[in-house]
Amino acid sequence: MQAIIEIKHLSYRYEKESVLEDINITIPDGSFLAIVGPNGSGKSTLLKLVLGLLKLQRGDILLFGQEISKFRDWQKIGYVSQKANSFNTGFPATVFEVVSSGLTKKLGLFTFFKKEHKEKVIEALEAVGMAEFSQRNIGELSGGQQQRVFIARALVSEPNLLILDEPTVGVDAENVHSFYEMLGDLNTSRGITLLLVTHDIGTISDKVTHVACLNKHLHFHGDTDEFEQVSSKGLSKVYGHEVHVLAHNHEHGGVKN
Repeated sequence: MQAIIEIKHLSYRYEKESVLEDINITIPDGSFLAIVGPNGSGKSTLLKLVLGLLKLQRGDILLFGQEISKFRDWQKIGYVSQKANSFNTGFPATVFEVVSSGLTKKLGLFTFFKKEHKEKVIEALEAVGMAEFSQRNIGELSGGQQQRVFIARALVSEPNLLILDEPTVGVDAENVHSFYEMLGDLNTSRGITLLLVTHDIGTISDKVTHVACLNKHLHFHGDTDEFEQVSSKGLSKVYGHEVHVLAHNHEHGGVKN
């Protein structure tokens, strides 16, 4: 199976502070990887390195089999940042307009939208369950709805890999499960490889196929069945406080403590 991302012996430091040490992670095509760890564990730095926003200091990153320094096909990668808790609710744009802006890089700033482009926008909104809100002002939506719209914006250019940084920030607790159901469907039905970053181990659902536990060092990297065998004591050392490993509840499609 082709590796979408290969991270090899990656280390990074800010001045005298080491934030990542000898990280090795492989993300296969079609997988759904959750990178978990406490605040300050190096997750954001790792994302910036994968996205080419920080320059490599030590180690290698391969994207779609190509060294990141030579990689140019960034349209293959969609990125959704932590925006739900900081978005300007007064921004005067409809949901349709926000999602269609995701095509600008692919089509050009002044390209006239054709029928097929509009259909792509609607298809992306349907994929995240937001088609009925297409003419609603983005500022009128809840944090969780806004986050779905920004995922649709990333999806409209048809990426092979979708990277999400703390996607449940601003999502009501009762809607987190349906949010992960939606991400799982993108992974299984559309075949999109997903990389999810979160500080909260409790947000992992049975839709995730692999887990990486990061806190400066890589403490675990494997599939979810292997992760369920990790002792709570072992993870508590990583987080610095008591942590309970989640087990899948396949019968009900959720997770339990």
